[in-house]
Amino acid sequence: MSINIGEVLLDLWNGSGFATFFSGNWQSLVMLAIGCVLLYLAIVKKFEPLLLVGIAFGCILTNLPHAGLYHQELWDAFMNPDSPVYHSYGAILKSGGLLDFFYIGVKTSIYPCLIFMGVGAMTDFGPLLSNPKSLLLGAAAQLGVFVAFFGAIALNLLNELLGFTVGFTGPEAASIGIIGGADGPTAIFLTTKLAPHLLGAIAVAAYSYMALIPMIQPPFMKLLTTPKERAIKMEQTRNVSKAERIIFPIVVTIFVALLLPDTAPLVGCLMLGNLFKETGLTDRLSDTAQNALMNIVTILLSTSVGATMVGSNFLTVQTLSIVVLGVVAFIISTVGGLLSGKVMCWLTKGKVNPLIGSAGVSAVPMAARVSNLMGQKYNPSNFLLMHAMGPNVAGVIGSAIAAGFLLKVFGG
Repeated sequence: MSINIGEVLLDLWNGSGFATFFSGNWQSLVMLAIGCVLLYLAIVKKFEPLLLVGIAFGCILTNLPHAGLYHQELWDAFMNPDSPVYHSYGAILKSGGLLDFFYIGVKTSIYPCLIFMGVGAMTDFGPLLSNPKSLLLGAAAQLGVFVAFFGAIALNLLNELLGFTVGFTGPEAASIGIIGGADGPTAIFLTTKLAPHLLGAIAVAAYSYMALIPMIQPPFMKLLTTPKERAIKMEQTRNVSKAERIIFPIVVTIFVALLLPDTAPLVGCLMLGNLFKETGLTDRLSDTAQNALMNIVTILLSTSVGATMVGSNFLTVQTLSIVVLGVVAFIISTVGGLLSGKVMCWLTKGKVNPLIGSAGVSAVPMAARVSNLMGQKYNPSNFLLMHAMGPNVAGVIGSAIAAGFLLKVFGG
């Protein structure tokens, strides 16, 4: 039996991914380049590397032609009410690839909730308990969530009135707005429920802005506060008893879950992780949640999110609009926290440094560190970190509550 070397080589070429780049599949080529840029930002510029490396590599894997790692068409059928496999994981398990299996954990909200458990185990609610007024700063810093939401709705109205090419439904607008909370797991949790087709763009925007906090926030901190206000030295907070630390996560879980049942998965896991930390009797569980579990879930979550960055879905005007609205949401959240801090400074006759208001976004602990560094520039003996941690952890709770509210309104 003779073998035609030319035909073998031609078949090998036609079956390779390289051939698709010459047959009009430019989206995959562009997405591979975007994945490499994201890897550069994560590794060289150190923008949230623990998550961005996985997201970037997931983006590369999902856009490799013929690799069969992720199948967008299976998930489109999963979300289509007219499909015979609507909301059935059977087709995914039968015909899916590796990243499809990973993504099940995102779709079922397992990963974001487990991430919250790890965050809870690493979080000290002491600063918040010692200064309950911090809750107000954390709430004010959620302003950007609703500004971006209404901005996305406004684009939809302009689309209808003027024929613009960009428009967002209510659920899509809610998913975009949550970027303003600067909380990646919450953004993923809400988006998988309301607008899974936007997950890649929203996740990349949310984590990118979290990483850029040291660049985005300082100009607005200087713009909205005076040098005298930035130099305010706050008094030492009171010591919080162990009983308070144990009771707090229990009470918050019960109250918030009764108020907004849709927040129960996120808030419940957050507070359970914190309870592991505070009891003093479950150190092994706390250590596992903070380290091994957190690391494993981060790998699965990041690569799964990156897998949704399919070229045909990602390279759209919608994606650019999400990036713009996301940064607007984050800036407005920062401004909301700072203005609330200024009001609190005035009400307390200069006892509260308004810089801690910018820490009301829920990027823990980076936002609190930025507040502390800014304060020390104007008063080297000023240590705002623990004071800023109060609004910071309040922001975590606030973003989860905002997500629960939006899910209640648009989740059906």
